[in-house]
Amino acid sequence: MTTRLSRRALPAVAAAVLLAACTGGGGGSTGAGASGASAEAGVAAAEAAQSAPDPALRSYYGQKLAWTACKDAPRTEGVDPASVRCATLKVPLDYADPAGATLDVAVARVGAAKPAQRTGSLVINPGGPGNSGVDAVLFGQRDYDGPLRDHYDIVGFDPRATGRTTPVNCLDDRTRDSWITTDTPGPEHGKLLADACRAKYGKLLEHLGTRDTARDMDVLRAALGDRKLTYLGLSYGTYLGSLYAEEFPDRVGRLVLDGAIDPAKPIAETNIEQYAGFDRSLRAFAAHCAQQSPCPFGTDRDKAAGRAADFLDGLKRKPLTTTDGRVLTSSAAWAGVMDVLYGDEGGWDGLAAAIDRAMNQGDGDYLLAYADSYNKRGEEGRYGAAADAYTAIYCADGATDVPTGDALRDAYARMAARAPLISRHEPAATLFDPDCRSWPFRSPEKAHPIASKAATPIVVVGSTGDAATSYANAQQLVAQLGNAVLLTREGEGHTGYGHSACVRAAVGAYLVDGTVPAAGTRCASDRG
Repeated sequence: MTTRLSRRALPAVAAAVLLAACTGGGGGSTGAGASGASAEAGVAAAEAAQSAPDPALRSYYGQKLAWTACKDAPRTEGVDPASVRCATLKVPLDYADPAGATLDVAVARVGAAKPAQRTGSLVINPGGPGNSGVDAVLFGQRDYDGPLRDHYDIVGFDPRATGRTTPVNCLDDRTRDSWITTDTPGPEHGKLLADACRAKYGKLLEHLGTRDTARDMDVLRAALGDRKLTYLGLSYGTYLGSLYAEEFPDRVGRLVLDGAIDPAKPIAETNIEQYAGFDRSLRAFAAHCAQQSPCPFGTDRDKAAGRAADFLDGLKRKPLTTTDGRVLTSSAAWAGVMDVLYGDEGGWDGLAAAIDRAMNQGDGDYLLAYADSYNKRGEEGRYGAAADAYTAIYCADGATDVPTGDALRDAYARMAARAPLISRHEPAATLFDPDCRSWPFRSPEKAHPIASKAATPIVVVGSTGDAATSYANAQQLVAQLGNAVLLTREGEGHTGYGHSACVRAAVGAYLVDGTVPAAGTRCASDRG
C-alpha cells in the first residue's frame, strides 16, 4: 500500500510501510477441514437472518457468499492458492429503503493457514478512506503470517466508492494531473471536482458515508458466518470501527483500532492537528538531515526545516520541468514530502537525496515520483478511484459542515500557529482537506463523541510520533469508547502494527486468545 494524507491511506500491516505500505462461527470453504466450517456457516447465516436489525434486511443478512478464484490474485510463496478466494456481497444502496436499489460489495479472503485451529474471520480495513481492502488482502497475503493467519480467515472488502465497489472516479487523468498539482487552489478548484462528481454519480453520493459502510460490514459479518465481528482497522479504519461499535454494540467481538481518528473533531480541527503533526515531523526530518553530510539544508539544525520549506514554497515561482515533460510544482513537491513523512526515519535519507537533486541539480524527477506515490498515479499516468473516494466519503461523513466568519478566521490563525511551515504554502488547501464547500448535498452526519456500549473491550493503538493521526487522538478515542485500552508505540511513523514486533505480538495475543494488553503497556519500534 502506498501512503497518503492522514486518514487517507495506511501502510499495509507488513513491516515495509513506505512503498509496500475472538468470537464467531465458521465461514465458507477454506480448504482442508472446511466442510464442518461450511456447515457452521450455514447455521450462523440462518441465525443472522433472524437477528437482522430490520426484518426487511433478512434477505441480506441471510445470504451465503459464493467464493470463487480471484482474477487478480498474485501467487504468494507459502500461501495455498486454493485458499485465496473472492466473492460479492449484496447490500441495499439505501438502508432506509431495503427493497430498492442494491450495491455489490467486493470481498476477498485468504483462508486460515491451519483450518483445524480456525476461529473465524478477521475483517481488515487498511485506511483511507479510499483504500481497497480487497487489494490489501490479495497483495498482502503474508502480512498476517503467524498466529493471526493460523487461526483466522483474513477478509478484506472494498467500501462504497472504492476499488471494485461502485468506484467513484470523477476526473479524467489529464484533468487530474493539473488539478492535483495546481499551486493556487481557490474555491473553484473544489467546485470543479464537485460538479464532475455530481454529473457522473448524482444521488449515489448521498449513500457513500462511513455509517453506510459500517452497516455493510455487519451484513458481511453475518454472511461470513460470524456471530460477532473481529476487526483490525488502520487510520480511517479506526473511524469505521468506531461507528460500527456505536451502531452494533452487541455485535462487537475483538476490535483493534490502530492510528486513531477522533470522531468528535470536525474536519477543520482534525486538519489543524494533523498538519501540526506533519510540521513536527518535517522539523525532525530536517534536523536529522543537518547531522548528515551532505545535507541540502545546511548543518544548522534549527534553520534546516525553514530552508527546506523555503525551497518547496519557492517552486511556486520557479517550478521544475521533469524528464517526461511534467512539472514539479510546489504543491506536488510538498505532496512528495508528505508521502515520506508518513513513514518512519528509514525513508528520510532518500527524501533528502531527492530534494538535494531538485535544489542543486534542477532534477525534480525523484521528488515527483514521491508525489505520484502520494497521489496514487500509476506508471502509465492512470489514477484509480482512491482520490475521489476520499473526498466523496468525507463529504458524506459531514465535512460539509465547514467554519465560516469568525470561526474560519480563528481556524486559519490556529493552523498558522501550529503548522507554520507546512501550511504557509496554501492555507486553504490545508484547512479544507477535502474541500466540501461546493459538494452537491449537505450530509446529516456530524462529528460527535462515540458512545459505544460494547461489552467486549476494544484495543486502541497509538504511536507517539505519528504525524498523521496524533497520539492524543488515541487517548481521546479510548476515553470516548469507555470499555477500551490504550496500547502505546514509541516512535515515528503512521500506525503501530507495521512498525513494532511488540505491537504485533500484543495485537495477536488479543485477537487470538483474548488477552487484553495491560493498562499502560508501551512498545518500542522496530529498528534496522
